[in-house]
Amino acid sequence: MSNEFDDIRPYEAGEIRQAFRELLADRQFTHVLKSLVPWLPVVVSKAVLRLAFIGVKTPLGFQKRFMKPFVHYIIRRHTDGCTFDDTTITTLTSHPRFTFISNHRDIVLDAALLDVLLVKRHYPTTVEIGIGDNLLIYPWIRRLVRMNKAFIVRRGLPPKETLLASRHMSQYIHYAVGEKHENIWIAQREGRAKDSSDQTQEAVLKMLAMGGELKALNIVPLTISYEYDPCDYLKAQEFQLKRDNPAYKKSRQDDLDNMKTGIFGYKGRVHYHCGTPAAQWLQQLADLPRAEFFKAVAQRMDREIHSHYQLFPNNYIADDLLNGNTDHADHYTEADKTRFMEYLDRQLAKINIADKDEAFLRERILTMYANPLRNKQSTINHHA
Repeated sequence: MSNEFDDIRPYEAGEIRQAFRELLADRQFTHVLKSLVPWLPVVVSKAVLRLAFIGVKTPLGFQKRFMKPFVHYIIRRHTDGCTFDDTTITTLTSHPRFTFISNHRDIVLDAALLDVLLVKRHYPTTVEIGIGDNLLIYPWIRRLVRMNKAFIVRRGLPPKETLLASRHMSQYIHYAVGEKHENIWIAQREGRAKDSSDQTQEAVLKMLAMGGELKALNIVPLTISYEYDPCDYLKAQEFQLKRDNPAYKKSRQDDLDNMKTGIFGYKGRVHYHCGTPAAQWLQQLADLPRAEFFKAVAQRMDREIHSHYQLFPNNYIADDLLNGNTDHADHYTEADKTRFMEYLDRQLAKINIADKDEAFLRERILTMYANPLRNKQSTINHHA
């Protein structure tokens, strides 16, 4: 491992045991353990973890031993199943590692669910993921994510430092794919699309190109579809808080609350779908001027992501409710509509803010569910 990336890279095989010891010795992590299993004395919890850690020598081994059962638990308890369509990449034996660029539904689970799906399909390894340092508010979180194959994305820097940090990260991503033979997962934009209208930021593509050619990364557009977004009410709440106070900014605690809600909230059915690998279409855009090239790549990424949404009754119901018609009535039943309306009422009831604007909040949540349908229809109609 080149030590030029020591400041951002995940832990390596030789470091994982020491990182685990430091994690167990961390006082704040001890409090987390106590809250997770309050019926067990902390000393017993730590002894169980030490026993479970025996034989773990690599971050991938750590993921399989600890994270895989946890994610399977989340799938069983908080979803109605998670499916994966990887037919576009199963034949690409000459490209055994990929950079998955996806829409962003959940801070933690987007990559964690993908890891489990890749392991289940017998891919040689999982994904390394970029996590913003704004979320790493405690040393134990930083340590745990680096054990879990995360590299650190530096946020909130002055413009010149941002440029240097972006180049550094891009060089690391190219190094990880080309020399470490790792997969990468990265979101198509910084932060989640609060209204679920997923658009690829050209800045993300330009960052990836800083460290080498895009084609070297074996980019795969990836679509993540949720039947229910457990953070929908938190996003709607943020919309109103920003509307009423343009200077409003989420706190670090808000970020942690979003993470917890996203992991343990009900998601219904979840589907992952791999689009056409960029290697099969990048060459068609190669002669474009640089500015037009990145715009065209972003548009093609959006097309791939939007066209592969798995749509659910909620998406059709939300669009009809917003439009005041029943144009999509053949895609849902009255029972579906009743279920969704009751769900909507429950989510709105969770919002507790001053001057709560019920109509605005309802419209915001409905728009979140309508946008995947609208984007998919727009893509299909545009390229029909």
